[in-house]
Amino acid sequence: MRHNKAINHLGRKSGHRKALLANMATSLILNKRIQTTVAKAKALKVYVEPLITKSKEDSTHSRRVVFSYLKNKEAVTELFRTVAPKVADRPGGYTRVLKTGFRLGDGADMALIELVDFNEAALASAPKKAAKKTTRRSSKKTVEAAPAAEAPVETPAAE
Repeated sequence: MRHNKAINHLGRKSGHRKALLANMATSLILNKRIQTTVAKAKALKVYVEPLITKSKEDSTHSRRVVFSYLKNKEAVTELFRTVAPKVADRPGGYTRVLKTGFRLGDGADMALIELVDFNEAALASAPKKAAKKTTRRSSKKTVEAAPAAEAPVETPAAE
């Protein structure tokens, strides 16, 4: 049973786990996409999403709070300058975990974790879905009605 077991310990002591998640979060923020195991990706999602939410408010306090988790000045700068403005209107769900199969060496379940608003392939395909789809119905009625509508109606001139 898993009573009151809120987090995945990832087989590490707390200090090692915090360092691992901080380093992975830094890599995710700087590279926008990383490949890791599914368990680590899910733990990272829980770790990094509150930091992205915190970065929406650009204040000294929020920068210091985020820096206390990430411990990397470049990642904090990237988060507040690039990532936060792009996700400003999103109410949550900043990351996406995509399962990619199994690792060759030990068979571990692998995943790709990425920031949602920075996936150019998904963003490029989204407008294509929004385009209006043509109907499969016959257009004979409109073709027959079109010449009649285009013909000029002659009205007797009142002179």
